[in-house]
Amino acid sequence: MQGERNAVQVTHVFSASAERVFDAWLDPAKAAKFLFATPTGQMVKAEIDARVGGRFLFVDRRDGADIEHIGEYLEIDRPRRLVFSFGVPQFSSEFTRVTVEITSQGTGCVLILTHEGVLPDYQERTQAGWGMILDGLEKAVQ
Repeated sequence: MQGERNAVQVTHVFSASAERVFDAWLDPAKAAKFLFATPTGQMVKAEIDARVGGRFLFVDRRDGADIEHIGEYLEIDRPRRLVFSFGVPQFSSEFTRVTVEITSQGTGCVLILTHEGVLPDYQERTQAGWGMILDGLEKAVQ
């Protein structure tokens, strides 16, 4: 990786249990509703091999173009921690690292997502994107 890289962090409080929130990340039917989905796009593929070393592939069709989101699971510690590499081949050959940490809080949970390796020019967009994804996750686990 060249140049300066930053970490983006987003926190979201869920009314759903840590287990429900965690499991949604690894369930293709649920994940297709929020993970890398856009309001104007159509999720045309959601494949998850939910094991360390397993890969995922999400394809969001946007304005007639298919955008692939790919990665590999590096850590899976249900329901506390999920770590994966992440890339969007159409825009960059590089991979970044995403860590999802979930802590039970009352009947719900708190999720802290940290995306490492983000270029400074993409920090605000990345933060907004994960915020939108976590809002979608909230709806998926209700």
